[in-house]
Amino acid sequence: MTGRRIAIAIDSLAGGGAEKVMLTLASTLVELGHEPHLLVLQQDCHHEIPPGLQVHFCFGGDERNIDGFWRTRGSVQKLQQWITGLEARFGKFELFLSNLDKTNLLMTRTGVAPLYCVVHNSIEEELQRQRKLGPFAYLSMLRAKKSLNGQHLITVSKGIANEIAEVGRVTPASVQTIYNPFELEKIQHQANQTPEALPKGDYIIHVGRFARQKRHDVLFAALKQMRNPLPLVLLCNNKKKAIKSARKFGVEDRVIIPGFQTNPYPWIKGARLLALSSDYEGLPTVLIESLAVGTPVVSTDCRHGPKEILTGELRRFLVPRRDPAALAVAMDEALSHYPNCDDAQILTQVGAATVAGQYLKLLTV
Repeated sequence: MTGRRIAIAIDSLAGGGAEKVMLTLASTLVELGHEPHLLVLQQDCHHEIPPGLQVHFCFGGDERNIDGFWRTRGSVQKLQQWITGLEARFGKFELFLSNLDKTNLLMTRTGVAPLYCVVHNSIEEELQRQRKLGPFAYLSMLRAKKSLNGQHLITVSKGIANEIAEVGRVTPASVQTIYNPFELEKIQHQANQTPEALPKGDYIIHVGRFARQKRHDVLFAALKQMRNPLPLVLLCNNKKKAIKSARKFGVEDRVIIPGFQTNPYPWIKGARLLALSSDYEGLPTVLIESLAVGTPVVSTDCRHGPKEILTGELRRFLVPRRDPAALAVAMDEALSHYPNCDDAQILTQVGAATVAGQYLKLLTV
């Protein structure tokens, strides 16, 4: 196959999972001899740009609320003109991939084709969360979600695809699942570093921001009920709140919080076990990263993702949501007996080159 020109549109490169996923995909496409272009709506970039990747910014840093109700039409026109200009310089794009609500809302109105919208999270869980912030926030997100009607969708897990079909809030033209790409060899290489603060003894680890979705309360309650007294390392962003919550459950003396780590992989590799206690996820990256470096995993069986990662013998380490007792039992069992992580089937499906190949199949011949 000769090099193909692919446009990957996204809100910004400010940070976050979707941005990291698309940068990995784009970098892999470059390595495979293709020509991906990142079409970034707003000039906010905190990620390191991989070499050889072309990045373009549409709206100025002072342009805000570009997806607002009264500004949408003008923003779409500017976006159309900008894409036309890029194609005049570089040639026609053979595939457009749109990511995140703001970008989806605008890109679906530009008329570009073939266009696929990548759905990174549960539509229903996100709307439920926005509803709690008030009617304006909810209706604004609902408007963005409704822009997916009649579109070709890519979901990052089968659970999200199933939810879309079951709920029927969005009626797409088609839905298919493509897992997120992982640079497995790079992860394994980075895991071999040894940070100075890495604990010397055995420990359990949890990686994730301190947020209600992650249910640290369930994790701390389970830690209290475990037979094994191992400490828990938390790689999270709010040490003060985490310590306060741990104190409430009487496990403050067993919790270690080194703070945010730019390279979490040595911490994950050094752990005896990684635990996930979330109420919901999209495709929980940390579970795959843990298996990739050979660290056992125990997870709540939330609707999207974990059951697609922990399959076969690993399935018994899925536990019901919001059940600290079941989580404690599973963690104790995992510390005593756990199957070989190298045999995890998911690792054969998420390699960056494998995933890039699935995206390339979307191209019209």
